[in-house]
Amino acid sequence: MSSTSRTPDGAAEGDAMDRRVTVTADGDVVLEEVARVRPAAGEARVRTLLTGICGSDVHARRGEHPFISRPYHPGHEAVGVVAETGPGVTSVAEGDRVLLEPNLVCGTCRHCRSGRYNICGELRVIGCQTAGAMADGFTVRADRLHRVPDRLTDVQAVLVEPLATPVHAVRRAGDLTGGGVLVLGAGPIGLLTALAARAAGARTVIVTDPVAAKRDRAVRLGADVALAPGTPGLPELVRERLGGGADVVFDCVAVSASITQAVRSVEKGGTVMVVGVPQGPSNVPLDLVQDREIAVRGSLMYVGEDMRAAMTLLGTGVVPADEFVTATFPLDRAAEAFRAAGGPDQMKVLVSVG
Repeated sequence: MSSTSRTPDGAAEGDAMDRRVTVTADGDVVLEEVARVRPAAGEARVRTLLTGICGSDVHARRGEHPFISRPYHPGHEAVGVVAETGPGVTSVAEGDRVLLEPNLVCGTCRHCRSGRYNICGELRVIGCQTAGAMADGFTVRADRLHRVPDRLTDVQAVLVEPLATPVHAVRRAGDLTGGGVLVLGAGPIGLLTALAARAAGARTVIVTDPVAAKRDRAVRLGADVALAPGTPGLPELVRERLGGGADVVFDCVAVSASITQAVRSVEKGGTVMVVGVPQGPSNVPLDLVQDREIAVRGSLMYVGEDMRAAMTLLGTGVVPADEFVTATFPLDRAAEAFRAAGGPDQMKVLVSVG
């Protein structure tokens, strides 16, 4: 690596350059060259191997994400190899294969001190509010990196971050042992939620999605039944199948129609977990929430515990990577990858760098 040094504004100087994907203010996906940044104290530079395109990226490119503003530099699902470490770094070393935990937090507020740093008031996400890993490499605080176990392939490793979100939601939902679960939405997060719920002991898992191919995939992955959300009498069908309302409904769609369906389908005293990212306010049938003592809870991202649990699930084969990764594009075809990721026939689209 040629010598570069950090300037006061955090950029770099020298002749080493990296390619980096940018989603422009107009929503175009372009590849630009930026100066390489060497790691400062407590940081590591990672050579990217694979990055995933999240549903949040698809919405953000269209200007539809409530918390990501264009232009931005994507890449919050990433696996790579440590290329260089800054002074004082002992948690990772050059040559380590690592994955990114992208939440940046203050570390001092009451939420951070209690271990719930995913709801830190200063939360920023690498690849959403700061430059991401969809590049030749990236420099990051070393404590945001997890070593990848040897038993995981690169493709499995890049699924750890998206799986950690469902793992966190399932953990927040409480004990699912022997319970009946309804998952609304059979995109990657919905299907990963169904698998995480089953792994947590759910007896019956029902999934809904308007796309027949996604419903078929849900059944292949172990859902007991998959239904179209517009099926007449859906809440009654769910109750018939489960012998009552769902103990927990995971809303991975998060629009007014889905939250209404969730509330109507959950058992009295049950829980609705909002996992999807709403694009704006939604109408909630509060009459039923109050009358049936339904708990409506939000679930945001994850913490390190969830990342480690996701690695374990992937390592035991609970999540078949080949069912989720449906396309891979090289970095110089990132624009094509984004277009594909927005299509109904895709699940998880990856961008390969290494």
